Amino acid sequence: MSSEVFISLIMPFREKLYRFALRLLGNEEDAKDIIQDAFVKVWNNKDKMGELQNLEAWCMRITRNLALDKIKSRKYRVTDDLDRAGEVPATHNSPHQSTEKSDLMRRVHGAIHKLPEKYRTILQLRDIDGLSYQEIGEVLEIELSEVKVNLHRARKQVREQLQNLHVYGIQ
Repeated sequence: MSSEVFISLIMPFREKLYRFALRLLGNEEDAKDIIQDAFVKVWNNKDKMGELQNLEAWCMRITRNLALDKIKSRKYRVTDDLDRAGEVPATHNSPHQSTEKSDLMRRVHGAIHKLPEKYRTILQLRDIDGLSYQEIGEVLEIELSEVKVNLHRARKQVREQLQNLHVYGIQ
């Protein structure tokens, strides 16, 4: 396989892989390093690419495994995964609307941050990255039914936390 073909197949996933690594590591430089390592690993295993059903899921799995290895090796403390990912500039809202939106996003991020890592990852892959249930299963190496159950539980926990916060002021 030529480098041009390789680049045309793999580079479209670069931003998604970077966001995924950044979410897991919470550090931009480490995320960039992981992506480089992932591309090297994919290049070294380019002979396997013809056998794969989903190239993107394979790249995501490699990125995930490398990031988890880095977390284990450095004993990282995983920070709030979605702080930077959810920051979208307001579009000409009043100061009151902007404050309400940012407050709501802070509460949502806080609720998501309280989830177990497995739930956070599945919620991120599905609702932010837009992966299908099958792709999430391939990336995390779990059964499709487990993806659905864990996603449901994650959403339910976030919903309950936000309701408790709104109704009772409980965090």
